[in-house]
Amino acid sequence: MESIVRFFQEGGAFMYPIAIVMAIGLAIAIERLLYLTKEKSSNRKAFEEILPMLEKRDMRAALNYANESGTKLGDIFSVAIARIPGSQRREEIEYAMEEGLMEAVPQLEKRTQYVSTLANIATLLGLLGTIMGLIAAFTAVANAAPAEKATLLSQSISVAMNTTAFGLMAAIPLLLLHTYLQTKTNEIVDSIEMAGVKFLNIITERKPSSTDNK
Repeated sequence: MESIVRFFQEGGAFMYPIAIVMAIGLAIAIERLLYLTKEKSSNRKAFEEILPMLEKRDMRAALNYANESGTKLGDIFSVAIARIPGSQRREEIEYAMEEGLMEAVPQLEKRTQYVSTLANIATLLGLLGTIMGLIAAFTAVANAAPAEKATLLSQSISVAMNTTAFGLMAAIPLLLLHTYLQTKTNEIVDSIEMAGVKFLNIITERKPSSTDNK
């Protein structure tokens, strides 16, 4: 612990903005992770609940459940079910679902891009801190005694490099979290699209009539 504190103190003033950027990035990533995890679970539950209603052609119950579910999948299904009385064409219902999906995706991806941006900012702050530290080091060495120049320069460069190291330590986890959040978002979108295809197949399949059995 003492070595970590010394590492942070020796890095200079740029260590503090890097720490702030890292904290903000982690806070956003954790919030998005919790949101996406909840959304994935609630969408799965909503589909499992609404599927029997669709299979029984109980559109009123399905519409009520979709409106009350508070999920992205429920919102998309409610738009599609509301369109059914006006059109039995699969294409028109599919267009309504695609419109609902286009509205849902930005909400799923909300703030995720900030995590990647903050990772890049942390890296650049680390490099900037190192450059400023090197400038200060060479300025100090220019005014030092010849016998002390080598020792002073090596110490100053070591301290200056701390900001680059800390910037990378902040950026790498944020980039990994950004990739994971994108993957999780894509999984939710894919699951919604798959549920939409099943929904369309159920509501547009032709019911067997009495003449078909003769």
